[in-house]
Amino acid sequence: MDNYIGRLLDNRYEIIEVIGTGGMAVVYRALDHRLNRAVAVKILKDEFSRNEEFRRRFHAESQAVAMLSHPNIVSVYDVSHSESADYIVMELIEGISLRQYLEKKGGLNWRETLHFSMQIAKALEHAHSRGIVHRDIKPHNIMILKDGSIKVADFGIARVGSAKNTLTREALGSVHYISPEQAKGARVDNRSDLYSLGVVMYEMLTGRTPYDGETPVSVAIQHINGGARRPSELAAGVPLGLEYITMRAMNSNLEKRYTSATEILRDMEEFRKNPSLTFMSSIDGATAVVPRTPAAVRNGMTRSEAERYAAARAAKSADCQTSEERRAERVRREAEKAAEKKKKTMIIAILSGAAIIVLAILLAVLLPGGSGNSGEDETLASEEVGEVRVDNFVGMPLDSIDPDDYPDLKIDLRNVKEEFSDDFEEGYIMDQSPRAGDMVKKGRKVTLTVSKGKEEIKMPDLVDMPESAAMSALQDLNLGLKITMKDESSKDIRQGSIVRTEPKAEEKLEKGQEIILYVSLGENKMPSLKGDTEANARARLNALNIGVHIEVLYDTNDEYDKDRVYRTAPEAGEQIEPGEQIFLYVSKGSGKVKVPSVLNQSRDYAEKLLRDSKLEVIINEAYDDEVPQGYVISQSEVPGTEVKEGSQIVIDISKGQDPSKTEPPTTPPTEETEPTTTTEEP
Repeated sequence: MDNYIGRLLDNRYEIIEVIGTGGMAVVYRALDHRLNRAVAVKILKDEFSRNEEFRRRFHAESQAVAMLSHPNIVSVYDVSHSESADYIVMELIEGISLRQYLEKKGGLNWRETLHFSMQIAKALEHAHSRGIVHRDIKPHNIMILKDGSIKVADFGIARVGSAKNTLTREALGSVHYISPEQAKGARVDNRSDLYSLGVVMYEMLTGRTPYDGETPVSVAIQHINGGARRPSELAAGVPLGLEYITMRAMNSNLEKRYTSATEILRDMEEFRKNPSLTFMSSIDGATAVVPRTPAAVRNGMTRSEAERYAAARAAKSADCQTSEERRAERVRREAEKAAEKKKKTMIIAILSGAAIIVLAILLAVLLPGGSGNSGEDETLASEEVGEVRVDNFVGMPLDSIDPDDYPDLKIDLRNVKEEFSDDFEEGYIMDQSPRAGDMVKKGRKVTLTVSKGKEEIKMPDLVDMPESAAMSALQDLNLGLKITMKDESSKDIRQGSIVRTEPKAEEKLEKGQEIILYVSLGENKMPSLKGDTEANARARLNALNIGVHIEVLYDTNDEYDKDRVYRTAPEAGEQIEPGEQIFLYVSKGSGKVKVPSVLNQSRDYAEKLLRDSKLEVIINEAYDDEVPQGYVISQSEVPGTEVKEGSQIVIDISKGQDPSKTEPPTTPPTEETEPTTTTEEP
């Protein structure tokens, strides 16, 4: 049985079970008895706890992660470097890793890939802005929560961006995702994380990594040489725009790769808004965004021609903003094309008739038996109709489709269906019939379904409705609304019914939106003001119009944020009389601050940072062989720990190397001789 199961660390964290094992540490599910919540505790393995290098790396991880605070990064609550165990207390993630998800589903569709990739990129953007390079981005370290959001975990080999990298055992274990510079043992920066992100995107799109081999070294060499096949060659339906982003991120040439997470996020956002976009890179590295229209692809347009084509399309669609105007424009355009096709058909018919007559005369003259060769005549007269493959229109803007670009199909723009969609923006094709890739006869009609955008759901009018009925009405909307009840005095609405709502009736609702229902207590009853701001609490009391006198008392409070009401007198629901005095107890905040990290900082900067955090600084000086003179060796409180304002923080400042440890040079022993004296002549 594991030695830590059942133990209580620091009289606070009860270890319950093992939930994961890494190269250096074991992760346990634990219960934080102080805050009564489940947490994850990552404990350095026993075989490494006695190794100073491993402990140093483990502590470096603690300090690095403590600097990060982002919804897509696993939060760190506490760190400890006690003699019994070195551990980190982290947010407990209820979900599965991207590796488990990929093993279950194989390759993902491009929308899911983009959804996950943008969140990973946002996490990296935050980490990189604080000088932290993850260096181990892979599906194993990406956790998927039940709501579809992701969190990047395990900064186990994260280092400050300027640190050197070597092809360590950990890197070899992640060889399918390491960057070429990691494989070569060269210096890494944030672009190494972007390369690994590109590899993860590649695997999500195709169900496989770009490089594989029998040994880690052979895979590393492939990363260095580059040349992976494009995702569209391995999986159907990969948009060119997302393929471009993926391949640029994992470009083996650092100069051609994305320079920052912000840059790749910008391209992802452009593609998300318009999935038919592709990206064209010029020699100087500038990127142009061009719609991937069938005409541009089929006709092999140059970049300038494609841009002019896109501009013309944009100008045309700008004149047709509403669905009715767009429909009218399509009908007018179809009428013009029908007339033009009718004219062309007449000319073709005349020319074809003349050609048939000439051909018949030639056959009668040249072939023996004249018109008796009926079998060949029938073959010429009844040419078999061929089949064509249906193009994929899903994800394209409707206004970008020109039926003339598809001469073998009949694209029906007169009878376009329109439906609401959560997945496609307004004006984009969400479905088609026949399906993309189907083989059909030439001239087959293709019917398109275009998105009207998200269906707007509005807040129902719940005023004067019983509380239970109001709750049912909101739950029936299936929006996952977060509903809060608050009591409110009312002389007009009977007790237990809704007085008002936030948002008000007819306002647009979004999924997961917060809703407040104010429930009537009856006339002249003290409303529930806990959690309200002081200003809002005053307004609600004054709205009673019974001339109450309000007195505000301020104090620190750990449960409520600053300027929030945490208690009232009288309490909610009690009868209040006209002119009665009301006491509002308002929080001044917890009175606690987080201890910043000042390790390896200069003395002046460390003092300023701690005093700006409202902490008292006490300075000791000590010799240190590694930390330069005048810089911080250690601090008495772990970075990220919450302490009361004004708490004393002791920092040790380096005096440089200890001179007593510097030994004088030794000389070989010599035989003793009589001392000699010399006299100088006067």
